[in-house]
Amino acid sequence: MTAFPEGNAIVYCEAAFETTNGKTAHGLTRRTKRYRILSVIDSTVSSSDAGQVLNGQPNGIPILASLAEALQHALLSGNPATHFIMGVTPDGGRLAPEHRYNIMEGIKAGLNVDSGLHDFLSDDPEISELARQYGVQIRDVRKPPALKDLHFFSGKIEEVTSFKVAVLGTDSAIGKRTTAWILVEALSRAGYKTELIGTGQTSWMQGVGYGIIMDSMINDFVAGEIEHAVWSAWYDARPDIIIIEGQGGLLNPAYPGGFEILAAGRPDVLLLQHAPSRIEYDSFPGYIIQPLSQQIQALEIVSGKKVVALTINHENIPLEKIPDTCKRLTDETGLPATDALVQGGGELVRILASLIQSHRKKLAKIPRKDR
Repeated sequence: MTAFPEGNAIVYCEAAFETTNGKTAHGLTRRTKRYRILSVIDSTVSSSDAGQVLNGQPNGIPILASLAEALQHALLSGNPATHFIMGVTPDGGRLAPEHRYNIMEGIKAGLNVDSGLHDFLSDDPEISELARQYGVQIRDVRKPPALKDLHFFSGKIEEVTSFKVAVLGTDSAIGKRTTAWILVEALSRAGYKTELIGTGQTSWMQGVGYGIIMDSMINDFVAGEIEHAVWSAWYDARPDIIIIEGQGGLLNPAYPGGFEILAAGRPDVLLLQHAPSRIEYDSFPGYIIQPLSQQIQALEIVSGKKVVALTINHENIPLEKIPDTCKRLTDETGLPATDALVQGGGELVRILASLIQSHRKKLAKIPRKDR
């Protein structure tokens, strides 16, 4: 097993930290076991603190204007940089010319490069040759796993006795992963043994214990890999609760994530992450997000399970308006609503507690040989 942290990382997020395309950088500056995050590169918001920009609370990770500044900062801090991470996640995961230049400069500075792009840096002759010359490693996190290592759906998910919660969303880049982590941490504090199933490259970069990268796989094996990740977490760790990170949105025209998670992960209940101020799908002007009631209905029909709570992304909503927004959504849907990023995960734990207890009582009636 890999020992964490693997090294000291500079996160490259030029011109994207204040956009949804910076979600990998956002995740890494909020939490990661895999690296020690030294700084973020984004000249458009340089001389800021990453936590202050994201959450209004400083976290000691500076945003700097260039790689040269980031390298100098690392040296002065006594933690020389070892990794250059692509924190930009553009639509389609393509490599832009300006990103290519900065990646090559990072390699010349002796930094290992981790990238979640669909354009694989290790397949680029110039970049891979440069990495060879400077003796650094390139990891393309979204590179498809070897076919021999993939699992086809087998039905072994039915062996899993942990209470399974899927954190899904009405859109992509809406905060599903962040809410999932907050929930895992809150459940752990409440005494529940909990594991997170990561489903994207950012979760991998954060060092999640169990997971896959859904959009790196041949479609035939996505369901089987979800099943295997959930089963492995249960088999190895025997957690009380397994949280499954959602991807995209069930009705999103470009990223209709969630079908395989529902079908293969077979969650017991669903949480739905929603941005009340978001009218159109992220990065797709003219594609209107369907009403919340329709989103809920679609999820419940496909899964046969209930959405038990709404979790809110407060983008473009003043902090003082969050309670009123949650109340409005509760009045509209009949479901409890909370902003985990601002209000914490305690309310979600309270909502889930009785459901977990009912699940345990149901399990207790099953003969032990069948569990």
